[in-house]
Amino acid sequence: MSSTGDVALLPAHEQARRVREGELKALDLLEACIDRIKRHNDAVNAVVTPNPNARAEASAVDAIIARGEDAGPLAGLVVGIKDVTETAGIRTTYGSKLFEFNVPVEDALIVRRFREAGAVIVGKTNTPEFAAGGSTWNDVFGATCNPWDLTRSPGGSTGGGAAALATGMISLAHGTDLGGSLRIPASFCGVVGLRPTVGLIPTIPSTYLWDDLQATGVMARTSADIGLALSALSGPADDAPVTVPPRRRRGEAWAAESDLFQRKIAYCRDIAGIGIDPEIEEVCSAAVERLRSWGVTVDEIELDLSYGRDAFLALRGYWFVAHLFHDLDRIDDYGPNVAANLKSGLEVTTRELGAAENVRRKMREQFQASFEEYAAVVTPCMAIPPFPAEENYPQTIGGVPMKTYIDWVAPTFLLSLPGLPIASVPAGLDPAGLPVGLQIVVPPFNEPRALALASAVQAECPIGFPQLVMPD
Repeated sequence: MSSTGDVALLPAHEQARRVREGELKALDLLEACIDRIKRHNDAVNAVVTPNPNARAEASAVDAIIARGEDAGPLAGLVVGIKDVTETAGIRTTYGSKLFEFNVPVEDALIVRRFREAGAVIVGKTNTPEFAAGGSTWNDVFGATCNPWDLTRSPGGSTGGGAAALATGMISLAHGTDLGGSLRIPASFCGVVGLRPTVGLIPTIPSTYLWDDLQATGVMARTSADIGLALSALSGPADDAPVTVPPRRRRGEAWAAESDLFQRKIAYCRDIAGIGIDPEIEEVCSAAVERLRSWGVTVDEIELDLSYGRDAFLALRGYWFVAHLFHDLDRIDDYGPNVAANLKSGLEVTTRELGAAENVRRKMREQFQASFEEYAAVVTPCMAIPPFPAEENYPQTIGGVPMKTYIDWVAPTFLLSLPGLPIASVPAGLDPAGLPVGLQIVVPPFNEPRALALASAVQAECPIGFPQLVMPD
């Protein structure tokens, strides 16, 4: 994404450089983002609870720099925290009426790491209740709209963060990804999302402490911004049993492999076997084809992962039961998506869970075999364009009615199963001018490779900004 001159629209790595080098005050960057919130948030509804201490936090960063001290790699960057993650002194509702007035007393681990790296928390971004859904709406704050077309969904469940990024309200968006919650909104809103290796950024606190299905990660306007964020946020935590050490030390740049662009990648048009809107596939295949100019060899392959559908649904049901175990006597007090997931989870058998884990093993082994030949597997993120914002989910795929309401998310949730790093990057715009995302799947712990390929796609297929944010 290129900037129109507004510092709020600059890439995060450029914002941080200017702040660290004294060219830009952290407070001025924050004010530029707050101005964007004032201009666009009434229409988009992305930032739902402001941080009353944001200006004080920005001023503290400026004071550190004025003393000639290191303010951190994310110095002054304006961050939105998804409203399912605890923030000390800032309301955290989980998108649920049951927690509408909940104010935590401690920050979650990732929030602490953002602060330690010099970032400024501007507030909380909208999410469906307990992140249950591929479109962003809840009974506390209502629906978030897609800044590229306010009648359309921004995706979910990190839809508030994606919409805030696309409009310059924030520099970086924190998020979580169980079945696509960082990748779906990144695709719909034209930003970059990364589902990292589970545990690379530990999820603490969590009621499901041994969760190895959901990943904590970030979205940004460029892949380089995500690399910068990972350098500050990744690393093990003593109280996190599901954690992995990064391949780079905290603060060290996540540089790309030098030989990546002389290798082969595989492209699959439809990994879920659900069909795809022809205009979406056309954008994705054209973007992949343009990588040939970087020296990349592209092979089109058939890869049918539809056999993982039941496995994911079983594991997702169990996931909700584990997370909300202490509130199972209040199932009917939750919204329809959460209640349905809990009821489904309570019906899952140990046989089904055992089968699901074996499907995960099979799928991971399948990808590991592919990675012996290919540096990455690339596939469309979504099979459809953004659908109307008032709908909970779309009705058709490629003009064909869906068999079940969850089918449209299959291209992302199936790829959650093997636990591999996956990036979503804008591949272009469809004929209606809406963003189209491309997923990049890489071997374990190879986030830099995914980001390098994403950076190449962005260079070849720039989409700019939504008309909403452009000057009149």
